Amino acid sequence: MVRLSGLQRDVISLYRQCLRAVKQKPTDTQPHFRDFAKSEFHKHRDVGKKDFGTIEYLLRRGRNQLELWSEPGIRDIHR
Repeated sequence: MVRLSGLQRDVISLYRQCLRAVKQKPTDTQPHFRDFAKSEFHKHRDVGKKDFGTIEYLLRRGRNQLELWSEPGIRDIHR
């Protein structure tokens, strides 16, 4: 089994938190949130493993976005 770095674990943890947060949204809009989360992670998958500054920035940005759309008042997301 491959050993993951701390940042890799943080990225995987954030992704799982996003997918869990989707379950708190209305059933009819869950696919919108799931697709948005997947596309955001997919968009940045080519960031180098040693590009720590960029990874940390994206983690902070992702956590902020997750905090925003985890609020109960946010019922749908549009691109």
